[in-house]
Amino acid sequence: MTTSPAPTSSPELLDGADALRDAVASRSNTIGDIITLLDSWGFTLNETRFSVWSVLVVIAVLLAVLVFARLGAKLANRIFSRATRLDPSQQLLAEKLVSIVVWALAILIGIDMLGIDLTALAVFSGAFGLAIGFGLQKTFGNLIAGIILLMDKSIKPGDVIAVTDTSGNEAYGQIRKIGIRAISMITRDRKEYLIPNENLMINQVENWSYSSRDVRVKAPVGVSYGSDIELVEKLLLQATDEVPRVLAQPEPRVLLMGFGDNSINFELRFWISDPEEGMSNVRSDVLKRVWHLFRENGVEIPFPQRDLHLRDGEAFQALLGAVSGAAKSGAQKPE
Repeated sequence: MTTSPAPTSSPELLDGADALRDAVASRSNTIGDIITLLDSWGFTLNETRFSVWSVLVVIAVLLAVLVFARLGAKLANRIFSRATRLDPSQQLLAEKLVSIVVWALAILIGIDMLGIDLTALAVFSGAFGLAIGFGLQKTFGNLIAGIILLMDKSIKPGDVIAVTDTSGNEAYGQIRKIGIRAISMITRDRKEYLIPNENLMINQVENWSYSSRDVRVKAPVGVSYGSDIELVEKLLLQATDEVPRVLAQPEPRVLLMGFGDNSINFELRFWISDPEEGMSNVRSDVLKRVWHLFRENGVEIPFPQRDLHLRDGEAFQALLGAVSGAAKSGAQKPE
């Protein structure tokens, strides 16, 4: 008498879900019965069993992977932020590299916990990887560009750079963060620009604090032609000495730029080391001190003036006669 082979059950979606179900069932019959009930609610598709239990296991593992990866990234951030031997760019680079490793490790652990057979997904993963490669090409390009920028320290958090907006106006601001896709730069107007990392790699960037944070500020000043230019130069330099943000080294300079229509044109040049605090405000402080010093020392700041010359002729003499006659008739008019 021959016995027919026992019917084989459909393969489950995840081997890890089966192992977890059997382990829990061996320890608690009540919980095991609940899991068996959840596992019975499902369907089979292409010889693969999908059930409520397997879906719950997948969700739980995904949540565990996310929590583990986020905790690992935050721990790396705290550790490297306390590393005083590393500069900010090195700290950020190390933090990002460790975060990538933590996420990759968390994903591999999740795959192992779920018991997914990667060889069965070879064809699907190849097509999926090709689609991801085309769809996220820019994202990966920006990620690699951000890492390269941090490695060569050409762009780092705290730097002050100048950019051109969509209207063609130049604005400058301080880099607050270098992310996976873009950097965050905030201007003095509290406008925040998100610039893709790739743009900083392939385009020209004006970095005001790459090798030095010192920035020169120019302030044009005009005085009248009757002014003592030696006194003017002394007062301009004195004005810079009385503004705290102006550096003593490099020394401020006063240059005579030319003789204008209405004034002698000077240019005051001085240096600051904190461009992220603004340049227009420090220029304003210096010019206000110049104004007060000029008034105290009698130096005149000219304004445009024009001299009117009338040519002598018959028409001009007729006009004078008419005006003179009108004045005399008005004077002889009885009250």
